[in-house]
Amino acid sequence: MSQDNAAKIRLRGVRKTFAGGKKVVLDDVNLDIGKGESVVIIGGSGTGKSVTIKCMLGLMRPDSGSITIDGHEVTQMSPAEREDINRQVGMLFQAAALFDSLTVWENIAFGLIARNQCTRGDARDIAAEKLKLVGLTPDLLDVTPSELSSGMQKRVGLARAIATDPEIIFFDEPTTGLDPIMADVINNLIVHVNQVVGATAVTITHDMASARKIGDRIAMLHGGEIIWAGPKDAIDYSDNEYVNQFIHGRTDGPIKMAMRR
Repeated sequence: MSQDNAAKIRLRGVRKTFAGGKKVVLDDVNLDIGKGESVVIIGGSGTGKSVTIKCMLGLMRPDSGSITIDGHEVTQMSPAEREDINRQVGMLFQAAALFDSLTVWENIAFGLIARNQCTRGDARDIAAEKLKLVGLTPDLLDVTPSELSSGMQKRVGLARAIATDPEIIFFDEPTTGLDPIMADVINNLIVHVNQVVGATAVTITHDMASARKIGDRIAMLHGGEIIWAGPKDAIDYSDNEYVNQFIHGRTDGPIKMAMRR
């Protein structure tokens, strides 16, 4: 971002290792995400996209570096302080991650009920409203997730992500496991929901069709660093050979896939 105070989320020098420091996943990650902006982080499997989002969410603590949300350093917060921050966050998980034992409306309203933000009756009404927003009808409120298709489950997961009207929404591989038509439906819903809610959105994906539709800006993670970031329309004109190979899906180029023997 061009102005220091414009960043809703800021990462500076974020480093995360595993196996006693022998496996470096993130190494000096720097990224600014503006308020109300939709940023998509792309990269191949195993490049650290999920680790990055987990560090932002507080599910993992980076070894070093800074992550701020609304100017507040979150990497050293206590669990109670972090919970206050997370109250403004929604999350759409890769596999929807719905609770099988709960009905659709209870899944959508789970955060509202768990935090005692409203009565169960009001929570059900909110669930119905959010269900409509993602293109599903109220007759599904009392069914269980097992009765839904994978695409419908993803929509319910999206409804849950926005149930609390969050300021920030994270999307983890939102189109994984969906056919191209349903993937485009989900992409369009995410764009629509972001516009309605007005949230800051962070998406991780390797799906370039999704990245181009969802994002205002795209950032590519490779070798533990953000190697390119810019407006989505500019990515086709990047002179970065890693970016060009990835977005066009070429086997020839500097990115080499690890082979197991």
